[in-house]
Amino acid sequence: MDIVVERGAGLDVHKESVVGCIDGSGIKKEVQTFGTMTNELIRLKGWLKDNKITHVAMESTGVYWKPVFNVLEEDFEVILVNARHIKNVPGRKTDVLDSEWLCKLLRCGLVRGSFIPMREIREMRDLTRYRGKLVNVIDAEKNRVQKVLEDANIKISSVATDTFGVSGSAIIDALIKGEKTIEEMTALVKGRLCKKKKEMQEALVGYFREHHKFMIKASLEHIKQVEKIIAELDVRIDTIIEEKYAEEYKLLQTVPGIKEHGAATILAEIGNDMNQFPSEEHLSSWAGLSPGNNESAGKKKVEGQPTGTNA
Repeated sequence: MDIVVERGAGLDVHKESVVGCIDGSGIKKEVQTFGTMTNELIRLKGWLKDNKITHVAMESTGVYWKPVFNVLEEDFEVILVNARHIKNVPGRKTDVLDSEWLCKLLRCGLVRGSFIPMREIREMRDLTRYRGKLVNVIDAEKNRVQKVLEDANIKISSVATDTFGVSGSAIIDALIKGEKTIEEMTALVKGRLCKKKKEMQEALVGYFREHHKFMIKASLEHIKQVEKIIAELDVRIDTIIEEKYAEEYKLLQTVPGIKEHGAATILAEIGNDMNQFPSEEHLSSWAGLSPGNNESAGKKKVEGQPTGTNA
């Protein structure tokens, strides 16, 4: 096979060790093992620079590749490879052989790098993904409150469209305080829900005990804490966007259905450098929105369907 990379390195990355193999014109193939502490990774970088390595390939193993990438990205062209694309010959599985195989594939131009955006985009991606996780936490807590209300025979959701709307929140707060009668709590409903006061009064007849009060109060306090963190994340995300990506942020919101949070998430996931994607088809495929091909003997198979003769 033709050699594409004159001097390259393959790194087999683990939680506590990195096995590196270097090879190329003018140097002897060599394998060394390093730790994953920062000083060890700096020693790895020095070893690569001393041997005039230009390209480095490593597998995208969990999050363990990130510290290595942080140290090497400014001095080498680092190619992060999907482990599924570089399977070695069965029965030949050791860390040393893996690093040698990576190095060989790299030098022959047979590895395809994963998309890694610039550091600022990666940091914003951390923020938007964390925000999404916290939104899910709030949804889970609201579902928990709903379950507790059902356990107490309180049927607010059967009358109100949104249990946590203005009326529902006021009633839940009154339930926790325990200072109002059912009639007084029913008088708290607002807007269109006023037409259903009689149904709401029936929905509030239940067995609301001290245990239910404690559980709901704990969930509501957790929601407030998480909402505070989300607000802080929003401020940080907005600051980054205003400083560097204001124009792209506004343009994304001109697409029907994309608002502030959607635009920020798209920016954080794909960045603002579309040269990473040769065409819109490549972007669609990277995002997992293009169907794959699985054809054999002229028959196309749908993923997940049985392929055996007994199917």
